[in-house]
Amino acid sequence: MPETRLFDPITLRGVEIPNRITVAPMCQYTAKDGLAGNWHLVHLGQFAISGPGLVFVEATGVEPEGRITPGCTGLWSDAHEEAFRPVIEFFRDYGASKIGMQLAHAGRKASSNLPWNGGTALKADEGAWQTYGPSAIPFAEGWHVPEQIGDNSMKRILDAFVDATKRCARLDFDVVEIHSAHGYLLHQFLSPISNRRDDKYGGSLENRMRFPLEVFEACRAVWPDDKPLGVRYSATDWVPDSSWAIDEAITYTRALHERGCDFVDVSSGGNAVMQTIKVAPGYQTTFAAEIKGAVPDRCVMAVGKITLPHQAETILTTGQADMVALARGITYDSRWAWHAAEALGDERARFPVQYARSHPSMQGLPIPGNPPPAK
Repeated sequence: MPETRLFDPITLRGVEIPNRITVAPMCQYTAKDGLAGNWHLVHLGQFAISGPGLVFVEATGVEPEGRITPGCTGLWSDAHEEAFRPVIEFFRDYGASKIGMQLAHAGRKASSNLPWNGGTALKADEGAWQTYGPSAIPFAEGWHVPEQIGDNSMKRILDAFVDATKRCARLDFDVVEIHSAHGYLLHQFLSPISNRRDDKYGGSLENRMRFPLEVFEACRAVWPDDKPLGVRYSATDWVPDSSWAIDEAITYTRALHERGCDFVDVSSGGNAVMQTIKVAPGYQTTFAAEIKGAVPDRCVMAVGKITLPHQAETILTTGQADMVALARGITYDSRWAWHAAEALGDERARFPVQYARSHPSMQGLPIPGNPPPAK
């Protein structure tokens, strides 16, 4: 049987990830006061036993004000730390997958309603809270005007990222990813659409990158040396005449890697309502390919409407990326990795012993304890 690139292991620092399939962070909007619960255990646990190499927890706020919605998970207290412990224990006891945490701060896009309740900015009587951004520019008409982050707020937020990273280390997460995409706080600093500051954190690209890089450096300093730390970012704003596009993203990538970044997860958009995105299968892989071409010795993860096994394999074998991340497709089919292995003829998919008899090669065998069929 052939061995594919998709099921080759990959090692980042001291962590060997058994294959190149990643479950992308997917917000579930089901936490209570930021606390993960039974939904998160089942949601993440289904992937732990279904064969992907790496599974990410959803974007998790490093402080209460950093949550996108009231239903988003958080990691700012001992209680929030302990709420994730059952998830880690399940992965260790039953899963072959590695588990990662995505740490996030929503910035000016925080304090919004649940998507199935409209996803718009919360009103005061709905529990709205103060939002923060690099500049006092709302995300869109009708959204909260964020408070421009000053020195005290900047230190508070940086310290919150560091504290959450320490909690991830205590919980024994395998990987941490810092969210710098989709119009959330660190992306807001990077893009001139949302960053109109005239101090050392605004204006030039060097200045706009300063705070995101400070956050990364501070987290890298407290994260174990033998574990990978990466960044998800948007490669472009999809807005004509905005300078945040692939060339600046490449510069950001190089700056991150100089500071010890182990992988980049290349997405796009999310910072402006005037964005014009051309969505199609694999529509973001060209960005990943350009990043990979600029930093060929570093790990690049592609994401965005990757749904088919041969599509994923092609992305890897053509050198566009080193890993692929799936979201809606793998939620629709949580056994995607098993089915991909069958479609590609690769026998290296991971099955837990409890489910081994579901493999096509074992279907039809007698139930253990029952007599074999008569010949």
